[in-house]
Amino acid sequence: MRLLTNVNIDFLGKRKLAAYLSLTLIAVGLLSLIIRGGPKLGIDFTGGTLAQLQFETPLETGQVRQLLLEGGFDRPIIQRFGADNEVLVRLAAGDVGEDFRERLQTALAGLTFEVRRLESVGPKIGGELRGKALQAILFALLGILIYISLRFDRYYAVGAVVALAHDVLITLGVFSLLDLEIDLAIVAAFLTIVGYSLNDTIVVFDRIRENVKLHRKDDFFFTVNRSVNQTLSRTIITSLTTLMVVLMLYLMGGEVIKYFAFALIVGVLVGTYSSIYVASPLMAMLEVRAQARSSA
Repeated sequence: MRLLTNVNIDFLGKRKLAAYLSLTLIAVGLLSLIIRGGPKLGIDFTGGTLAQLQFETPLETGQVRQLLLEGGFDRPIIQRFGADNEVLVRLAAGDVGEDFRERLQTALAGLTFEVRRLESVGPKIGGELRGKALQAILFALLGILIYISLRFDRYYAVGAVVALAHDVLITLGVFSLLDLEIDLAIVAAFLTIVGYSLNDTIVVFDRIRENVKLHRKDDFFFTVNRSVNQTLSRTIITSLTTLMVVLMLYLMGGEVIKYFAFALIVGVLVGTYSSIYVASPLMAMLEVRAQARSSA
C-alpha cells in the first residue's frame, strides 16, 4: 500500500527552521525541569507507598486526606483515579511498613472501602532503580551508536543518536510541563520510543545508502531529500497505525497504563518528525562537511 506517490517535498530545505523548532521544544522542556527541580519521580524511584482504594460511595479527596492526616500519615497525596469512588493514595517513604494496611483501616474507620492495589518501595531500592533506569537508557543509546557506526558510518550514527536523545528529551519535557510522574512504566515507554524511532530512521538511512550508490554524481543533500520522500509513504502509514493502537490504549486501557500510552503517543509523533527533520539532515550536514574537508 502506498499512501503518497511521486512526492517531492523539500524537507532538507527546511532543516534550519526544524532545528530552531527542536531546540525551542527541548529548551522549554529543560527549563520546566530546572524550575521544578527535576522530573517528578514516582514511588518506584523515591520510595514510598501507593494504595488504590475503592470506596462504597463517591468521596471527596479532601475528606480522605483529612482522615489520613488525623490518622498520623505524613503529607498524603490523594488523586482521583478513574471512577468517582476510587482514589490513589501516595505516601512518603517513611510510611512504608508491614502495618500500613492496619493503620489505613484505623484512619478510615467508618468508611467501607477495598484496597485494590498496594505497592511499597523502600528508599534504598528506589535509588537503585533510578540509577539502573538511567543506565538502561544510556547503554541503549551507546549500543545504537556502535551498531549504526558499524552498519553505516559514524555520521549516520551521530544523526540517529541525536534524534533519539531529541525524542526522549522532548517527551520528558512534556511530562514535566504537565506535571506527570515518571515511573518504571514511563522508562519502559522511553526505551520503546527509542526502538520505534530508530526503526524508522534505519529505513530512511538504508534508502539513502542505496540512492548514493545509484546516483553518485548527485548532490548529497538532494539524494537525502529524495530518499526521505521515497520512504515518506511507509513512514506515515507506520506512524498512523501505531498511533491508532496507542491511542486506543490511552482511551480504553484504564488508568494503570494511561500515562504509559500517553508517553508512546508523544514519542511516536516526535519520533516520526525526528526521523525526517533531525536524523537525516544532521547526518547529511556532517557527511558534506567531512567530504569538503577531505577534498580541501
